[in-house]
Amino acid sequence: MPRTTDGDGTPVPQRLLAAATRLFAERGYDRTSVQEIVEAAGVTKGALYHYFGSKDDLLHEVYARVLRVQQERLDAYADADEPIEKRLRQAAADVVVTTIENLDDASIFFRSMHHLSPEKNKQVRAERRRYHERFRALIEEGRREGVFSTATPADLVVDYHFGSVHHLSTWYRPDGPLSPQEVADHLADLLLRALRP
Repeated sequence: MPRTTDGDGTPVPQRLLAAATRLFAERGYDRTSVQEIVEAAGVTKGALYHYFGSKDDLLHEVYARVLRVQQERLDAYADADEPIEKRLRQAAADVVVTTIENLDDASIFFRSMHHLSPEKNKQVRAERRRYHERFRALIEEGRREGVFSTATPADLVVDYHFGSVHHLSTWYRPDGPLSPQEVADHLADLLLRALRP
């Protein structure tokens, strides 16, 4: 049975994901070997295959772990007892901040998604669709309440916001003039201005 932690107590799956994320970001998914990942993580191939069935599974998990956090947070905002405009703004800003906080993961994923197996690709698309549908439901709730304009189709509004989010990895720099929260506030404000009646 492989060790579950290393000397400093870091669980082996986390070590493998950290090593894979760094190498995928530096070299690209297709130019990173399983051997390089296990050497960087300080574990054996047996340990990798104990926790992840393949390099493809590692790529999927790089993205899935961020999406899980984002989904939990979106669900919390959506279910809160707050006015719809505040809940949508919080959700719109949060997805920007959590994407910037995990920029390597997002960048790797959008560069390498085509390497996923058809089954994993389908699974990721379903997970993303669930997130986008929950976000769209907030817009539709605001429309039913008369708070948001119905002039633009809800799907187009969602695509507009997430297009900006997915593009962050191409231009955002931690040493740039805007903090993650400032970028998030600007993009959330743009979204809400677009929805004003």
